[in-house]
Amino acid sequence: MALFTGSYPSEDTVFLLKPLQLEMVDVGSKERLIQSGQRHYSEMLAPERAPGARYLQLFEALTDRYAARLAAEIAALAHYLAETRPRQITVVSLARAGTPIGALLVRALRGFGRSDARHYSISIIRDRGIDENALAYILRCERREPAGLAFVDGWTAKGVITEELRQALSHWNACQPEQLEETLHVVSDIGGTADVAATYDDYAIPSGILNATVSGLISRSILNAAIDPSDFHGCVFYAEFAPYDRSTWFLDRVAAHFPVVKPGVVSGDRGECQQRRRAMTDFLARLHSRYRISNRNFIKPGVAEATRVLLRRVPELLLLRNPAHPDVEHLHLLAGEKQIPVIIDPDMPIQATALIKDLS
Repeated sequence: MALFTGSYPSEDTVFLLKPLQLEMVDVGSKERLIQSGQRHYSEMLAPERAPGARYLQLFEALTDRYAARLAAEIAALAHYLAETRPRQITVVSLARAGTPIGALLVRALRGFGRSDARHYSISIIRDRGIDENALAYILRCERREPAGLAFVDGWTAKGVITEELRQALSHWNACQPEQLEETLHVVSDIGGTADVAATYDDYAIPSGILNATVSGLISRSILNAAIDPSDFHGCVFYAEFAPYDRSTWFLDRVAAHFPVVKPGVVSGDRGECQQRRRAMTDFLARLHSRYRISNRNFIKPGVAEATRVLLRRVPELLLLRNPAHPDVEHLHLLAGEKQIPVIIDPDMPIQATALIKDLS
C-alpha cells in the first residue's frame, strides 16, 4: 500500500488513506439517500467547491486573529503528550478535522526536541469504526510503540466520534495483541466528552471553516464497495484545488508562534468537563423539543459543525448566539448564499448551531 501525503510535506503528515476516483452525487440527492437509509454517508461524496475570494479573506482573518491562541493550545497538548509518552510519540489524527491539528502537534513536539514524533492521519467513520488496517500498519509495518500512540481530533460537539473511537479501540484491544490507550485529545471540547482538551470554548478554529483546502487537499474519508478488505479507507485528492490550498500556509502561520507563546495547560478539571457536558445535553434537549427534531444527527452544534452543514449538507436553520461576533461572519456569508434563515438565540452555551433539513 503506497503512502500518500496529499499536499503536505511528508514530515508534517502521512495519510493512511487510499486515493480513489469517485463519481460525485449532488448535495440534495446525497441527503435524501442518507436520510432514507439507502446509503451510508461514508459511501459517497458531494462535489466540493473551491472557496471564493471573500471566504478566503475571512479564513485568513480568523487565522491572524487566533494563530497565537491556537499555538498556545497546541503547545499545551504537545507538552502533555511529551510528559505522558516519554519513549516515543505517534500522533494519530482522525481525518480530516484532526489532520491540521495533528500536523501542528508533530511540529510542536519536534520543536520541543522530540525528533522521534510522527504523525499519521487515519479514517474513523460514524457507525463503521476506525480503520484497523491503518492501525495495524502503524504498529506492525512502521513499528511504532503502542504506548506512544495518541489519538487526536480538532474538537468535540455531541461526542459521536468520541464514543466511536472508544468503541473501536475497545474492540481492537479485545481482539489484538497491541493494547492502545482509549483516549481522545482535542483542542476544543465544547461537548465535554473528550479525555484531554486545551479549552472548552466554542471559537472559530480557523481550520474548521475550510474543507480540503486546509486538509492537504483530501476529501473526508470513504468506505464503499471500492475499498477492498485489505485496503485503507479511501479519499479523493482534489488536485484541481491547488491554487486555493492553504494547508501548509496555515501550519506555517500557527507554528510561527511556537517559539514565543506561553503554553497553556490541558484541562484536568473533570467538574468543568461534566458541567460542559450537562450544558450541551440540556441545550440539545431544548432544541429537540423546540424544533421537534426526531433525529439527533440533524443537530450540529458549534461553529465548526455548523460550518460543515452549510458547506456540505442541506441546512434548514442557522442559530447564532451573537450575530455580530467575528467568529460567525463566514456563517452569515454561507447562510446568505444558500438563503438559510438565521435565528438569534442568546442563551445558547455555544456560538453557533445548524439544523439539517428533514427531507422525509
